Amino acid sequence: MDADLDPAEVAAVLLASVSVLVRRVRQVPTPGELTMPERAALSHLDRSGPTTSSALARAVQITAQSMGTTISALRARGLVERSPDPDDGRRVVLTITDTGLQALKNKRDARNELIAQALTSGTFTPAELEQLAAAAALLERLAQNI
Repeated sequence: MDADLDPAEVAAVLLASVSVLVRRVRQVPTPGELTMPERAALSHLDRSGPTTSSALARAVQITAQSMGTTISALRARGLVERSPDPDDGRRVVLTITDTGLQALKNKRDARNELIAQALTSGTFTPAELEQLAAAAALLERLAQNI
């Protein structure tokens, strides 16, 4: 590392620039738009598998009442389904449906397309594209260390 680079300054610049990027790609409209809590719930179910509503609320850091509203909206659109917990029949687990997976895919595809268009707009050189690819791997490693 360059002796002149201050890790706190690098952290501040990285956080600011990544925040702007994330904010902009989150604004990409998609058919059947999902709210932030809906997207967070679906993403968690996709990554972690079936879970209870209360565990999902804790995982995405919203209240149980808000999660109930979110789950009701997702169920009404056929994006999640409820079923008895195989380990405890008194509890109900939530599972993402194929329609829910497609809704997430549509959002991710729209975000990827937006970034790909920006990268191919002619304002980035091949060397800069290589730097961005290398930076992506470093950002992933940074995220794993937090």
